[in-house]
Amino acid sequence: MNKTIKIVTVIQARSGSSRLANKIFLTLTGKPLLYRMFERVAASELKGTIVIATTTESSDDNVESFCKDHKINIYRGHQTDLLDRHYQAAKIFSADAVIKIPSDCPLIDSKVIDKVIQFYLSNINNYDYVSNLHPATYPDGNDVEIMSFNALEKAWNNAEREFEREHTTPFIWENPDKFRIGNVLWETGLDYSMTYRFTIDYPEDYEFIKKVYDELYPKKPDFSLEDILNLLNENKEIKKINSKYNGVNWYRNHLNELKTITSNQTKIL
Repeated sequence: MNKTIKIVTVIQARSGSSRLANKIFLTLTGKPLLYRMFERVAASELKGTIVIATTTESSDDNVESFCKDHKINIYRGHQTDLLDRHYQAAKIFSADAVIKIPSDCPLIDSKVIDKVIQFYLSNINNYDYVSNLHPATYPDGNDVEIMSFNALEKAWNNAEREFEREHTTPFIWENPDKFRIGNVLWETGLDYSMTYRFTIDYPEDYEFIKKVYDELYPKKPDFSLEDILNLLNENKEIKKINSKYNGVNWYRNHLNELKTITSNQTKIL
């Protein structure tokens, strides 16, 4: 790792969820989902300093208590302006580069995290922002975005539309004339972004993720993306649990506003 670059990984988390209340505290093999999420991000070799960024709402006091109990860095900020929340956390922890990972990805592979970070570090003079999402090829739920603090600050200063503030990075990747954008494709050459779903937003997602943990965690706590895919290939019934939501993501609500996203990158329920 380049020792001159201070990396801060921000895991955005809150208790409130309109579709699956308190999802970050649902249990996976005896621990809260948020703990399992932190555990998998912490397995990354290049993640730098991890900060859980939650809101100042009283409903997220339990997130602060959780972080204190587990000695995890925390920042509390705006409920819906996640761009501000990431910016302030990055500023407080003196980041040169900021990683954005949502807390609804408890199956994320630490090697995928490292691959995206390493690509950024190896091309630091060429890119302001690198992700594995534009376009996405990995199974949904392996979301990694890394950007320079300067790029984040520029977005923070200039983003005005509500969805740009709420989703943190659209102002960056929607403006390739203002930022140098890089993307990491899945090395297999496959695209499972619309056909596999490893993220959690609905009860069926929790049932699916819980089943994966029950099957894999006791034998191999640091199970990989390949381990998950092998399990789903051997037991196709598990994959079916939440398959009706494959491809469903936040893009579907903003197709008229997004310039770089097409309708084949999301699914309307």
